[in-house]
Amino acid sequence: MDIALPDRAYVPGQGARHPEGAFDHLRATARPGMSADALARSEAWRGGLWFLAQGYFWEAHEVIEPVWMALPPNSAERRMAQAVIQLANGALKLRMGRPGAAARLAGQVEALCGEIAGPVMGVHGAEMRAAAVALRNGQEGGDSEVCIIVRTICCQFCEEK
Repeated sequence: MDIALPDRAYVPGQGARHPEGAFDHLRATARPGMSADALARSEAWRGGLWFLAQGYFWEAHEVIEPVWMALPPNSAERRMAQAVIQLANGALKLRMGRPGAAARLAGQVEALCGEIAGPVMGVHGAEMRAAAVALRNGQEGGDSEVCIIVRTICCQFCEEK
């Protein structure tokens, strides 16, 4: 992947936050009015998936959010972007030692991907549901299974682009 990883993964309450605007160069690649296909090819989406796959959960949310906001309301693409954001949030909560919050977010991921069978934004609903199950079953501080599943999902997508 040609998108550089940040120097560290930010975990609230466990270190300094990244400087303001640190991810603006990625976020700026997703703009209102872009097609879902163009957003799926954007550095914001690709970078967010890359960050997620590498365990940079807070950062993934930051760069995927403008993709989600630019997608049409009530579309499968917007639901998938929201599911990816919630998966990142859940994995972050698991890393923070909050398995209950992670389980709640896993349920949201499953609901968002419930009717998605094939690829949407390059990601399969079934794979996202598997990641949600891993998130729900995760133990405090043990996000490694989620990372493995997400790495598989995201790296397949990144290699296709």
